[in-house]
Amino acid sequence: MAIDLPIYLFTGFMDSGKTSLIKDTIFNSGFTEDAKTLLVACEDGDEEYDEDELAKYNVSLEWIENEEDFTLEKLEELADKYQPEMLFIEYNGTWKISTFSDIELPETWELAQVLTTVEGPTFEMYLTNMRTMMLEQIFLSDVVIINRSTDDLPKAKFRAAIKQNNKKAQIVYERPDGSIDENAMNALPYDKSKDFLDLSDSDYALFFMDVMDNPKDYNGKTVKFRALIYKPDDYKRKKEGFVPGRFAMTCCAADIQFLGLVCKSSHAAEVSHKQWVDLTAKVKYEFNRDYGGRGPVLYETNITPAEQPEDQLVYFS
Repeated sequence: MAIDLPIYLFTGFMDSGKTSLIKDTIFNSGFTEDAKTLLVACEDGDEEYDEDELAKYNVSLEWIENEEDFTLEKLEELADKYQPEMLFIEYNGTWKISTFSDIELPETWELAQVLTTVEGPTFEMYLTNMRTMMLEQIFLSDVVIINRSTDDLPKAKFRAAIKQNNKKAQIVYERPDGSIDENAMNALPYDKSKDFLDLSDSDYALFFMDVMDNPKDYNGKTVKFRALIYKPDDYKRKKEGFVPGRFAMTCCAADIQFLGLVCKSSHAAEVSHKQWVDLTAKVKYEFNRDYGGRGPVLYETNITPAEQPEDQLVYFS
């Protein structure tokens, strides 16, 4: 079925750069290609729209100021009025994302892309003080743009918080001058081009995120790290493997998660639940039931008891 109306949803808190991104998309990128476009704005920030300028690009502007008015009926009314070829929505940062996501769109409408803007200098503060509201903005995102990004921002922590809540999201770091920081998008604290990776405690959290995101990159490589052994009940019965990993703090003490990988080992019966070990294993990208599909499976090549580290947590910064 042909899509009559692709929808581009822009989310993020006020003053995070949504309006600037939309204007740049319309005025500078040539994305709309003069297609008849309806822009529905739900938030009146410091950056304003010039309706005469929008009209030059075949863009009409409408406002929905109250959350209770943001309904399918209202969107259909506006679509009927303007007959657009594409729909941009600048969503209000204080509204629940469910107000949009619960709408059952007509069959000929499609949510084409969700873009979320985040102000880099305030992101950590929002994660600490308004975490639920902040991460809700990211829930549907295809692309998260962290703007005003500088070298001193804890980018690894930002990436962890985003990926824990939305694994599919692409993260883009935009410098204050508007250029894209390619290095920040791809930086890891180790050289993953090597065949043997001797991971420190400070490497593990980022290694876990990257091996889960890009398992094919690690296929055939050997890794070594200090791990806490977990043996879920089904592993205890089968005695063929375990789950080595570490507890990680993604943002604050209230947000600690165990980051573990499936491991096959002929020595599984010799190690106990919650034992510390130094583990060396080969990574294979293959199907495993615990992943619900293909994923990184470790095959132990050496395992020795180890001392509990002074700090049992690992971090994303």
